Amino acid sequence: MNQFISNQEGDFQKAIDFFTKDITSLRTGRAHPGLLDNVSIAAYGSYSSVSALGNISVPEPRCMVIAPWDKSVLKDIEKGLIAADLGMGIVNEGDKIRLTIPALNEENRRDLVKRLNEKMEEARIVLRQAREEVKNKIEAAFAAKELSEDDKFRFVKELDDYLAKKNEELKTLRDKKETDIMTI
Repeated sequence: MNQFISNQEGDFQKAIDFFTKDITSLRTGRAHPGLLDNVSIAAYGSYSSVSALGNISVPEPRCMVIAPWDKSVLKDIEKGLIAADLGMGIVNEGDKIRLTIPALNEENRRDLVKRLNEKMEEARIVLRQAREEVKNKIEAAFAAKELSEDDKFRFVKELDDYLAKKNEELKTLRDKKETDIMTI
C-alpha cells in the first residue's frame, strides 16, 4: 500500500465503521439494545441516550425492558420513545418500561432492506469522496514532479483496488444484515 492510501486509511475505515453502527438500528424482528442507540431523551434539562438514563435488558427475543436508575425520568423516557416512533409497543409498568417488538411482515422487511441499501449507498459515497481526496493528492504530487508518471498510474491502480476491497467489505456487511432482516 502506498503512502497516499495509508495516510487516508482512517477515512476509509471510518466510513465502514459508521455503516456498521448505523445498520444496527435497523430492526430484524429480534430485540437488542442497539435499536435504541439513536433515541435521545429530554431529561434533566438536556438530551441523553436511553442507556445513560437506565439499564436496558432483553428478557425475551421480542421484548426489551428499560429500568431507569432514577424513577423520576420514567415519564421522560416514555415520551422520548413515543416521539422516536420506533414501531414498538411501549408499556409503562410504573417502575420500568417494557418495549415489545412486533413481528415483521413481508412489506416491512422489504422496506427495511430498501433503507439498508440507502445506508450502504451513503457509505459508498463517503468512500468515493475519500478516494477522490487521495487521487487529488497523487495528482498534486505528480504535478509537483514528486512522482513519476509510472508511479502515478501505479498508485491510482492501487487506490482503485483498495476501494474495490472496501466496497466488497460493505457489501458483505449489507448481505449479512439483509439475511438477518429477511429471516423469519
